[in-house]
Amino acid sequence: MHKSILDKRFLIKAFPVEDRRPIELNSIMKPHPLSYMELPFDPEYSLYNNRMTPERLNNVTDDEQYWAIRQKVIFRNTGEFPVEISGQEAEKFANWVFARDVSRIKVGRCSYNFVLYHHGGIITDGVMLRLAEDRFWMAQADGELIKWYMAHAQEFDVKISDPNVWVTQIQGPRSMDVLRDVIDGEFPDPWRYFDIATVSIAGEEVIISRTGFSNELGWEFYLRPKNDAEKIGNHIWNMGQKYGMILTGSPVFRARRIEAGLMGQTEFDSTTTPFDAGLGHFVQMDKSDFIGKAALEKADKRSRTFGMRVRGGIAERGRTISVGGKIIGQVCSSTWSPYQECGVALVRLDSPEEGPGTEVEVTCIDGKNYSAQLCSLPMYDKEGSIVRGKNTTSPDGPQPWNG
Repeated sequence: MHKSILDKRFLIKAFPVEDRRPIELNSIMKPHPLSYMELPFDPEYSLYNNRMTPERLNNVTDDEQYWAIRQKVIFRNTGEFPVEISGQEAEKFANWVFARDVSRIKVGRCSYNFVLYHHGGIITDGVMLRLAEDRFWMAQADGELIKWYMAHAQEFDVKISDPNVWVTQIQGPRSMDVLRDVIDGEFPDPWRYFDIATVSIAGEEVIISRTGFSNELGWEFYLRPKNDAEKIGNHIWNMGQKYGMILTGSPVFRARRIEAGLMGQTEFDSTTTPFDAGLGHFVQMDKSDFIGKAALEKADKRSRTFGMRVRGGIAERGRTISVGGKIIGQVCSSTWSPYQECGVALVRLDSPEEGPGTEVEVTCIDGKNYSAQLCSLPMYDKEGSIVRGKNTTSPDGPQPWNG
């Protein structure tokens, strides 16, 4: 979607006034409150939860975005959709709907979670924030979850609502420097990976979380209806300039999240169980019943999802992976890694018998076949020391894979 379909007056001046927004934007093309930042860069948008998220900006290449998140800091407005689950039985309801044990999430903490169909297939995933004993936000990836919640809420004393909250991500090795500069008071303490904090930014009370979709050091902030979004966004942007902050679109995470093994909507569908997707370690089968548990008890517990490095090419998505001329699986996501100087991909195999170290052939986007090798995930930083701030060394350039 090109910015020419948008009237800048609505984005910049009238967006906060619900009844002055163009009808066609009300439900299917919702712009982020900070979309005005992207307009000077000829943005192209996609829809994510019926929210507009920038796919392309003309001021920065995909490689420049990659190196910015690995060496400096980026600012990205997302389409993640926080849905509120509240009420006396909020925890009980969430434990029925979600695969992970919600009772283990303490107030002030987040948790990765996902929702399953009754047959065990994944609907979608996201980050759950526990704001109070009886109040959660599920900041979901793309998908129609709010109706699923409501369809299963009848027997519970719970309220499902849209708090009209918007998410922006600040990611990269200088992200905490930016946070220290933008906060009016003290830096959050404690401030561990997956913590939540309420801070003052530009005189506004803002909820932040130490989360992201990059496996780099980072945090996110959540704009609520009561916030002056422009005041907050501009302040963070201005403070970030001395650390080399740039505005980015979706490509900023493509290579990095593949290298990190972070699953997206292309890695699973309604037929994919958490075990198939390599997410089985997140499922707590010892907790009380939840939607999909009976099916998972009978499911194959082995992963069929792995990484893949391609020698000299970018894998074509689809059923393009073969061994000895026989197709053995599909490429779910792929791109070029400026750091490893090879193609990288997330793949799902037909059988769990093949795995890391297996040599394969894959058809690439130029129509030619290239040799490749399956690998474990993440592709590097196996201990997660970068995202936890234990490894603060930024790469100064490529480190080619020599497999």
